[in-house]
Amino acid sequence: MKNHIAIAACIGVALMLAQASGPSAANALLIELDPRAGALPTAVSANNLVVVGGLDGGGGFYWMPTKGVLFNGGEVSNDVNGDGRTIVGTAKDAGGISQAGIWIGSTEWRLLGSFSPTAVPCETSLSAAYGVSRDGQVVVGSAKDGCATSHAFRWTASNGMADLGSSVPGKSSLALQVSGDGNVVVGYQEAADGVRQGARWLNGRQELIPGVKGPVGQASGTNIDGSIVVGRDCSTALGGIDQAAWVWTAQAGTKCLPAPQRITVPGPGVGPPVGVEANATSDDGQLIGGGQDVGSSSDSNAVVWIGGRPAYLKDLLRANGVPSAFDSWVNTGKITGMTPDGHILVGWGAAALGFRGYIVVLGGSLVIP
Repeated sequence: MKNHIAIAACIGVALMLAQASGPSAANALLIELDPRAGALPTAVSANNLVVVGGLDGGGGFYWMPTKGVLFNGGEVSNDVNGDGRTIVGTAKDAGGISQAGIWIGSTEWRLLGSFSPTAVPCETSLSAAYGVSRDGQVVVGSAKDGCATSHAFRWTASNGMADLGSSVPGKSSLALQVSGDGNVVVGYQEAADGVRQGARWLNGRQELIPGVKGPVGQASGTNIDGSIVVGRDCSTALGGIDQAAWVWTAQAGTKCLPAPQRITVPGPGVGPPVGVEANATSDDGQLIGGGQDVGSSSDSNAVVWIGGRPAYLKDLLRANGVPSAFDSWVNTGKITGMTPDGHILVGWGAAALGFRGYIVVLGGSLVIP
């Protein structure tokens, strides 16, 4: 308990530091989650600092400074709303079928089913929830009716689960996130050749996100009103592996995000494939987080873009008062979520004892390496 209180105090100090206007020798804080828990974060609440994710050994969790890592049942917790009270993910029903669900306390989950009461699972999977609005009233994800139909959905308590459909007959769509206000859904639509193309849905109407060479790859994150969207594969022209992350704004369209200078990007078919992805954005788009894969997602390092300038998370922390950041880690993995102001980031990577999660608190006057 004392350790949790100490962590809470450190976070409180760091948050005050984050609001300060002047430079600081210690302008960041790294919290490494207990490796014994195997907690791999996917999202963090806007308030109250509730972190959620999946356990390396299976199951969902939530973390709070004064409580540590707590198992909350289900298979995985994928997202959390603004006040930390609504957690969404997947859980199994009495028959062992995985369903989209909302965690409502203890180990109890409210299961959301699929598009209709007669929908059948594909093997043991019926649906999954990936995103939730800030007020907790809108849930998005993917639902099935047999193995031939897998579509993005938008769920509300008043209207139930709405099928967002597929604009390509026989192909899948999936919703990965929803804007904070619940109005814009983002994810992907499979093309006829199976390539995942970034998509957004407004009022149930799908539009592919344009890039410089046709649609971009999957969209993974968005901001308060859906006016900023981020994702991976800045062009689908290379079969869905463009080796660049992207950001789309309502004002400027799509821009490919530059990679840190030390990333060497070989040509198509030369060396291991390199992929850079953006998973989360602050509300103003000034801070974007993601990761860079070399060969596979198991060999990945977290990347932060600040005002469009890229930096490895490890380098950023070491330049801002955490000189031994990730010393014992194999890699820093990916940033998977952040608070709307961009001051708190969560993610997970590979450490000496296996996969491990982390929380980063950033100050307000960062040195960008």
